[in-house]
Amino acid sequence: VQLVESGGGSVRAGGSLRLSCAASGNTDTQRYMAWFRQAPGKEREGVANIHRASGVTRYADFAKGRFTISQDNATKNTVYLQMNSLKPEDTAMYYCAAGTRCTWEPRWYNYWGQGTQVTVS
Repeated sequence: VQLVESGGGSVRAGGSLRLSCAASGNTDTQRYMAWFRQAPGKEREGVANIHRASGVTRYADFAKGRFTISQDNATKNTVYLQMNSLKPEDTAMYYCAAGTRCTWEPRWYNYWGQGTQVTVS
């Protein structure tokens, strides 16, 4: 499984960004797709995840009401993260991940993208 993120960039506080993650390879066994982020000097933290088959979503508290995770329902191989009302504290490298559990623990995700930088000033 290969994951490729795109859509990061620099925005002012209050702005929006939409991240994309394209998955390829044998994705059938990966029941969950998730977005994580990691700021310098901080641990990687979960942002949102989606159950690929049902579309059920889950969000970290800081993401609720501002971020939306979605997927391409035709193939379920592209996942998006719409981020609105961005704050400087959202600045981080954002990673896409694929795994078999609904968890915020990074160790349970088997595949990771290279990350895309989001900077909010």
